[in-house]
Amino acid sequence: MKIMDILVRDAVVLDLASSQKADVLAEMAGGLAAAEEGISADELLRVLEEREALQSTGIGEGVAIPHGKLPGLHRLIASFARSREGVDFDSIDGLPTQLFFLLVVPEHSGGQHLKALARISRFFRDAAFRARLHEAQSLDDVCRAIEEEDAKF
Repeated sequence: MKIMDILVRDAVVLDLASSQKADVLAEMAGGLAAAEEGISADELLRVLEEREALQSTGIGEGVAIPHGKLPGLHRLIASFARSREGVDFDSIDGLPTQLFFLLVVPEHSGGQHLKALARISRFFRDAAFRARLHEAQSLDDVCRAIEEEDAKF
């Protein structure tokens, strides 16, 4: 599975308006719902908040991978967002989070969900990849960085 196959380009946000964790989740959920027919922003936000209540998806080094299983969804979808200033996302290292990769999967996705999370996590362990996303000036720059990372694995 390639990340570009599940990325909803129209939901990518290069400069988040939100500065609080709850607002980032709402902004990303709203963007994905607006770009992808059949998704309720409120339902998606509820799913994301429930997952965050278990443990923060802020994995450190300025990265968070909020995710959840959405009833009625028929395929994996994802979006990317960036905050220039950084957000307190209760990250495991306590540092502000700038890069967010939202993954939404069907309710009964099983191993597909875990494979996608593992692949995304592997991408973000690469400091050069994170730097490219920080420096991206356009949606095309973001997509090119993801495509090149997809080609490595």
